[in-house]
Amino acid sequence: MRRSFKFLLRPTSKQAAALAQCLEDHRELYNAALEHRRTAYRRAGVTIRYGDQSGELKHIRADDADGQARWSFSSQQATLRRLDKAYASFFKRVREGRTPGFPRFKGRGWFDTVEWPKDGDGCRWDSQPEHPTTTYVRLQGIGHIRVHQHRPVRGTVKTISVKREGSRWYVILSCDGVPTQPLPATGAVAGIDMGVASLVTTSDGDHLANPRHLAASADRLAAAQRDLARKKPRSNRRRKVVSQLAALHAKVRRQRLDGAHKAALHLARRYDVIVHEELRIANMTRSASGTLEAPGRMVAQKSGLNRSILDAGWGVLLTILSHKAESAGRELIAVNPANTSRACARCGHCARENRLTQAEFACTACGHTAHADVNAAVNILRAGLALRRAAEAA
Repeated sequence: MRRSFKFLLRPTSKQAAALAQCLEDHRELYNAALEHRRTAYRRAGVTIRYGDQSGELKHIRADDADGQARWSFSSQQATLRRLDKAYASFFKRVREGRTPGFPRFKGRGWFDTVEWPKDGDGCRWDSQPEHPTTTYVRLQGIGHIRVHQHRPVRGTVKTISVKREGSRWYVILSCDGVPTQPLPATGAVAGIDMGVASLVTTSDGDHLANPRHLAASADRLAAAQRDLARKKPRSNRRRKVVSQLAALHAKVRRQRLDGAHKAALHLARRYDVIVHEELRIANMTRSASGTLEAPGRMVAQKSGLNRSILDAGWGVLLTILSHKAESAGRELIAVNPANTSRACARCGHCARENRLTQAEFACTACGHTAHADVNAAVNILRAGLALRRAAEAA
């Protein structure tokens, strides 16, 4: 099983400057490679591929001994592969008829990750194992950087990445052969309904609260945004406010991630089988503004709902839940969400009128009443168990 481990770096001031320069040089390499591809195709109709650009790296490094040559050859190849993947994704979207989104040049602040594809090639995890209390990672051109390792690393380290988030630096390890940690069987099964009022409602009637981290920080974010609007473009004061605003958003993101881990762990410990809706969150949060010819309706209400859905972090929770379920030996089933909130869990009657309010459900056919989210969770569980029986019978 492959897993990632993310740790905070504690670089010195010189190491932080070297890390920033490493990112900048890799950004310039990415942009130069993109310009190379665009120019070759526009002027000569020639398609440049990864192999062509990788073969030119040795000449680039030879001509820039104090710049590109300082960094790992393998990490630069990884940056070129990153561009190649961007092109592959572009052509895939074209074939599928989606909005293509041609690869763009990376501006300052839009290139924050460098990858070393192999532990030991330009990088080394736990580079000073003889140290009794501290873990270090060694990066070519930067040196041994202290790591705040808050949990043990399992499996074999395959790739090492460094990521900048605001003023913080992180190291991300991708490990193969991570052993599973099965939890004891409980014999319990549950369907879960994702919501805004409650983050998760189970078919047992339990509600996991939605902490609404973005709403809790809305006043500070609004104040910082107003302060930003008053600053002169490209001024030092504006850059300072931008960093403060980024730090606030980063804190909200970390809070949301922490809450998702705790909720997913609670569900994985309690249930052997967990059934959830297969939500298309990108479609659910699409803008309702419409066009000039056909303007949307209730745009402000839809905008507020989209903000609440994204603040709840359903996608983050489901992703983490799938990882924890796999590690714990739990079964996770995704079902079609159509009509799960309108159908009666007792008689199956489906009608829009059954859902009286956000929290109240009353069947117009049999008179069954329940909390609307609990009723939906029961329907989700029933649909998941039906899929499971069909798969076992096949």
